[in-house]
Amino acid sequence: MAKESQNTEWKRGWRDEYLKWICGFANADGGVLVIGRNDCGEAVGVADAAKLLEDIPNKVRDILGIMVDVNLLMERGAELLEIRVEPYPSPVNYKGEYFYRSGSTNQMLKGAALDRFLLRKHGRTWDGAPLPGLSQTDLDSGALKTFRRLALKSQRLPETILEEPDQSLLEKLRLVQGRFLTNAAALLFHPEPERFVGGAYLKIGYFESNAELHYQDEVCGGLIAQVNQTIEILKAKYLRA
Repeated sequence: MAKESQNTEWKRGWRDEYLKWICGFANADGGVLVIGRNDCGEAVGVADAAKLLEDIPNKVRDILGIMVDVNLLMERGAELLEIRVEPYPSPVNYKGEYFYRSGSTNQMLKGAALDRFLLRKHGRTWDGAPLPGLSQTDLDSGALKTFRRLALKSQRLPETILEEPDQSLLEKLRLVQGRFLTNAAALLFHPEPERFVGGAYLKIGYFESNAELHYQDEVCGGLIAQVNQTIEILKAKYLRA
């Protein structure tokens, strides 16, 4: 007999709260919810199967805004309902809450996990998300000049693009979303990216043992500046020939 898995869930009877499980399947990789089977996988049947066969698709449509296949099955004389849920490309919510099937659990997404989920469903990543409050005038012009020089030296970008104005260059680098610059623009070119992204700095420490820290350095600024400063500090202070 099959077992419960990431894509399979058994319930003895139907409750409207199981719409959360359908929501979780739709937001993950899809799955099958079987009504009328106990935790051991035994077919115990479901009451009012004919009525639920009509009610469940309507509730799923009205509350979740999606369509599912609900099939009536017979097993050892017992009626079961099989609800097949396809993965949806757009986020699905249950009364404003987002659920996600993970392993054999149904997780309600909150905070950073919800932010990542919504971005991914919309074809975006965190670094490409718009950052209100950041303007082009906030960026470090010196960092942009350094980028142009390094990009020209490495031949990663054509010289014609590197000679374009800052706004056009930022757009070509896909650091602009609509009217806003992105998180990546802040990390790369803002002189104080920690104002927008917590922990956007680098720490270097020298340990004589696992617990004894002799000295340390903190490197701040845009990512390009951080790389250059870090290499200089490592060579001058931490590496021994």
